[in-house]
Amino acid sequence: MIKYLQNILNKESVSSWFFIMPSVLGSFLFIVLPVFVSFGISFLKWDLLSSPKFVGVDNYIELFSDPIFYTVLLNTLYYAFCVSVLGVILPLILAVILDRKIKGAEIFKTIYFLPFITPMVVVALVWEWIFDPYRGVLNWFLMGAKIEWLYDPNIAMAAIILVSVWKLIGYNMVLFLAGLSGIDANLSEASKIDGASELKNFFYITVPVLSPTIFFVMIITIISSFQVFDLIYLMTQGGPMNSTNVIVYWLYNNAFEYFKVGEASAIAYVLFFIILGLTALQWKIRRKWVLHE
Repeated sequence: MIKYLQNILNKESVSSWFFIMPSVLGSFLFIVLPVFVSFGISFLKWDLLSSPKFVGVDNYIELFSDPIFYTVLLNTLYYAFCVSVLGVILPLILAVILDRKIKGAEIFKTIYFLPFITPMVVVALVWEWIFDPYRGVLNWFLMGAKIEWLYDPNIAMAAIILVSVWKLIGYNMVLFLAGLSGIDANLSEASKIDGASELKNFFYITVPVLSPTIFFVMIITIISSFQVFDLIYLMTQGGPMNSTNVIVYWLYNNAFEYFKVGEASAIAYVLFFIILGLTALQWKIRRKWVLHE
């Protein structure tokens, strides 16, 4: 025991703790501690002004009794499904094309990646102008159509999904390109010698070998799609008629506009368990399709 304490307190250990302590303290104060505090707040009625009142699971009961919750949940699931599917398939196709060393590939990689590093405020302003029903480029391109992209409840979510996928493509494409660079070229050459077409080579060689990367991209894309907020806040504010209202934006409204902090914390934990359940499900079924060397 004494030797163990001596090892901990030696100069190298002390200096190591000195350098990592800011990160450890920051993670504890701004990540770990708020997680437990918000869980406790979810059992309270509190408006940030009056004294908090313990109500048990009433916040959760009210949440699941509110019809808006189911509207918001369906919107979030629809958005997450579309973004996750398109945000994985399209970057994979682009990565496979650009991996063939076509002329100008580096320029295309830069063009596709630029939206990801562009601030969301700029993205929202530009796309609001593109979607403008009277002066927008998109309606002009559609021969003067007067489609109200962000003001029609039937297509507003589709417009938000389009912007989200456009912004996400570059990042996921870079991840797929990194995975493709690790594939042994001899596998593709051997399959071509055996008479496999490009399509069969893609599905039977590229996809299985790239499956760990695909799995990783799917996980981070699904998690980020369930946490969408800034695009909704900047472009539609959940409208029209709650057609683009999603869980995180509804959480924000409850916490900072209606001052229902307890209800907002309950919403946060419902979202947490949804993401946890989906991630656990994916982790369980990964063994059936993810190839590990």
